[in-house]
Amino acid sequence: VQLVESGGGLVQPGGSLRLACVASGFRFSRYDVSWYRQVPGKERERVAFISDSGDRRTYADSVKGRFTISRDNSKSTSYLQMNSLKPEDTATYYCRVVIGVMTRWGQGTQVTVSS
Repeated sequence: VQLVESGGGLVQPGGSLRLACVASGFRFSRYDVSWYRQVPGKERERVAFISDSGDRRTYADSVKGRFTISRDNSKSTSYLQMNSLKPEDTATYYCRVVIGVMTRWGQGTQVTVSS
């Protein structure tokens, strides 16, 4: 079971990035996916959730209206489209899948929003 995030980088305030989380080793389409972010010294914060079929999506208030979570089960991939980025969005972003009693995280991808 593996999750690999990509797409992070340095972007100016107001800019956009699209993160991807590619899954392997399990039947991706059967499981919900969450995206989290973490700043050093703070707890990991969930920013978005999408159900296995994609029909349910939720967002943290801090990103609502700016971030969009999606998934392509044919590619075993989830995406996090981030628009109107702010300096406070700077963090390491992780995707997470819970399979039974097992929680899997990717290695994370760094997003830095700065001018």
